[in-house]
Amino acid sequence: MRVASLGMYDMPEIQDANDALWSGLATWLRRNGLDGVPDRLDRGRPLDQIWDDPNLLLAQTCGLPFATRWKGRLRYVATPCYTAPGCKGPLYRSVIVVGRESPAQSLSDLRGTVAAVNETSSNSGYELLRRAVAPLSPGAPFFAAAVVTGSHRESVSAVAKGNAAVAAIDVVTFAHLGRHCPDLVARVRDIGWTDLSPGLPFVTAGNASRRLIDLLERSLAWATHSAELSSARETLLLHATSVLPLDVYSVIGDRDGGKLSDLL
Repeated sequence: MRVASLGMYDMPEIQDANDALWSGLATWLRRNGLDGVPDRLDRGRPLDQIWDDPNLLLAQTCGLPFATRWKGRLRYVATPCYTAPGCKGPLYRSVIVVGRESPAQSLSDLRGTVAAVNETSSNSGYELLRRAVAPLSPGAPFFAAAVVTGSHRESVSAVAKGNAAVAAIDVVTFAHLGRHCPDLVARVRDIGWTDLSPGLPFVTAGNASRRLIDLLERSLAWATHSAELSSARETLLLHATSVLPLDVYSVIGDRDGGKLSDLL
């Protein structure tokens, strides 16, 4: 049996919508002659294990590991387009958040503070923040410290509680948190956006044929226009997919994350 995952934007509050999206995609793929399509999304394993599975049919991955550690090991299918504020077609970015009572008005005001990072292999939570800070303090420390929280939700929580002064949050995730965790989001405020970056790509196994990739691409295009999936798409903030030149992802970086010290 093949494997499918939509784990990048799969917080508990929107899992039903991801299940509905996958059910529609699975039905379409079977109707178009594909065998071994799984009934359910795989939520039982770490994403790295799913991406490494030779039976992977469809998944979504962060652009940073896709452009580095998984380069040549996963095959690109398409890039989603979201309606979240800060997105522009298949491009997205991160929102810089501070505590509601923070006096900071821009990133430059946060020199010597503590930054929260979801993980160092994250484009939105780590790499885009690192790039935003780099021009502010060339060759010298900027943040006094950085902490790894494990997720964007926990990074927002760390800032809200005062355990960190700032975090960079994927704008799609931040929009979901605003809808489903308004009390948490009300305890922070944004002071700007990072630069745009290619969105989180849909991928398949590295051994996938061109025919299978074309079929997956068509299935995603169908899903973003199907009336029966309109409610799921609205919940997921998904409105289209786009097929980008593969070299677009090379702009993200040439290394799979880094050390927390690279932010300091």
